[in-house]
Amino acid sequence: MKARLQNLKKQFWKSRYLFLLLCPILIWYVVFRYVPITGSVIAFKDYRFSKGIWGSTWVGLKYFKALFAAPEFLRVFRNTVLISVYKIIFGFPAPIMLALMLNEMTSMAYKKVVQTATYIPYFISWVVYGGLIAMLLSPTYGMINAVLKSLGIEPIFFLATPSLFRPLLVVTSILKESGYGAIIYLAAISAIDQQLYEAATIDGAGKAGKIWHITLPGIASTVVVLFILRIGQILNVGFDQIFVLYNPTVYGVGDVIETFTYRVGILQGRFSFTTALGLFKSVFGFVLVVAANYLAKKTSGGERGIW
Repeated sequence: MKARLQNLKKQFWKSRYLFLLLCPILIWYVVFRYVPITGSVIAFKDYRFSKGIWGSTWVGLKYFKALFAAPEFLRVFRNTVLISVYKIIFGFPAPIMLALMLNEMTSMAYKKVVQTATYIPYFISWVVYGGLIAMLLSPTYGMINAVLKSLGIEPIFFLATPSLFRPLLVVTSILKESGYGAIIYLAAISAIDQQLYEAATIDGAGKAGKIWHITLPGIASTVVVLFILRIGQILNVGFDQIFVLYNPTVYGVGDVIETFTYRVGILQGRFSFTTALGLFKSVFGFVLVVAANYLAKKTSGGERGIW
């Protein structure tokens, strides 16, 4: 035991500058992720601002019972899960396919142009990006409806049509975030042994064969890890995006847990109720991560997973 501690001290001192670089990230997580966890106790109290967190009265599971009995809960929970599932089905494969296409490009100049064009939207805030989308889809002066009018088609209120709102969320999310995700997969592809491609070429394999038998298996571990993390975030669908784009006419299909929490918790001051909702969301996501990791390890013989 003493020898092990001495070895750990030596390793720590040897990598002291790396640990120093890690300190700001650790401090950020402690201050903004772990310290706020203590506020979750509000879910079990009748919180009053004048009394503070610890001075408020304990009420047990009162707000959890009220949460599950509220008719709005089922609606926002259903909307959240559906939108998140749509984003996983259509949005999760998008950066993978983009990375595969970029990897097959032979012209480096064209590859850099495409990669930059798809990566830039990630750095634009949803406030600006959502404003551009609203202008583009406007029924009066939007470019899309201008084209429809020129074809003799009546303008479409895209952002006020419930049947179109969820598909718009998925499409705009893909256009904004796929470029960033593709960089992660391109980094994983670059780590694949190039001799495998050379051997496949000698054996007569085409591009599709190389992608299927070399590239995809080579990035499978990265895909599994990111998929497990995405499953854990299934109740986080992006507050910024929906808050900027939605309106009362699409509340029935677009109101999610995050927007409901803002509207009820912040605007109406029901802090205990929405804290109970947030705690439920965290526990639900944790269970999904554990289950997804277990299934990933089970189906891969223990080779793939987060832990």
